[in-house]
Amino acid sequence: MSRMTRVLAGGLAAAAVAGVCTAVAGGGSPAAADRASEPVVIGHRGASGLRPEHTLAAYRMAISQGADYIEPDIVATKDRRLVARHDNWLADSTDVEQHPEFADRRKTKTVDGVTRTDWFTEDFTLAELRTLRTEERIPATRPDNVVFNGLEPIPTLEEVLELARQHGVGVYPETKHPTYFDELGLSMEEPLVATLRRYGFDGPGDGVYIQSFETANLRDLARMTKVPLVQLINGSGAPYDFVESGDERTYADLVKPEGLKWIASYAAGIGPATNLLIPVDSTGRLGRPTTLVRDAHRRGLTVHTWTIRNENEFLPADHRQGNATAPGYRSATGDVGGWVTRLYRLGVDGVFCDDPSACVGARTAAYG
Repeated sequence: MSRMTRVLAGGLAAAAVAGVCTAVAGGGSPAAADRASEPVVIGHRGASGLRPEHTLAAYRMAISQGADYIEPDIVATKDRRLVARHDNWLADSTDVEQHPEFADRRKTKTVDGVTRTDWFTEDFTLAELRTLRTEERIPATRPDNVVFNGLEPIPTLEEVLELARQHGVGVYPETKHPTYFDELGLSMEEPLVATLRRYGFDGPGDGVYIQSFETANLRDLARMTKVPLVQLINGSGAPYDFVESGDERTYADLVKPEGLKWIASYAAGIGPATNLLIPVDSTGRLGRPTTLVRDAHRRGLTVHTWTIRNENEFLPADHRQGNATAPGYRSATGDVGGWVTRLYRLGVDGVFCDDPSACVGARTAAYG
């Protein structure tokens, strides 16, 4: 199956899923033919294991490695432009500290209940942000990426979409801190939908998903667009819009049957953390798989799990490799192929990967 076929099949599967949500709520499930026959591979923040995340270089690398989708996390600027950053703070992924002209922009703010002193995208115009240069966010874990520091500006959403169109891959934007930005009067949903539409990413079958860890903005988006939506689900805690509104439900509640039924009323899929599919114990070893993939499919929801990373530090203990006492062990590459193959066998519909080539290679071995 070609990459474009997988992208289109994934989008059409999401459309089919959305169309059967009501029937599924009554106990049915979509036919196997409505799903892509192979899981899609999503370049997580690009190929962020090999290039600084959310740079055009990272997205290009992911495309060259065979990713079916590239994933830009989206935040807003002071002048309401959307840019690709994992968060709205800047110090850990740019050289903002080296710009004395912005020294007075350093502020202490509370974002999603966490207080942080930093520089924030909403205090910069796009033109000002473009004077910054990107850097590796976790240099101790990914020292090889540091050589690419200082080479690229922060990309706009438009640049990411142009790149995707140029190479025939899908896009998978995530709205970051949507409640926070709404409270600033910088709602991201409307410009996101308008920009996607302008580039032809307008609905099922167009090679696009929109995802979020919050629920309220996805429910708003369900009324604004036909693009399939994915509810991200963390392994702990609760969606921040629940915390803000006093809703006592947690992510753990959302993976229960009633929670999945509720998600299916506005979304086409879920994006669960891998430990919700296969729990790990206190030593990092894998336990018995849960029934979440099966339960989600019964509700008509696709399942795209996150995040597959090469480094031992991020792998279950069962798939770490090397001498645990050796320097560099935590950042060394482990048995990432074996880990993602284990997830494929659970029947997931997609995987978010920091090194898409590892997930593409494992998929080729598993599916031919």
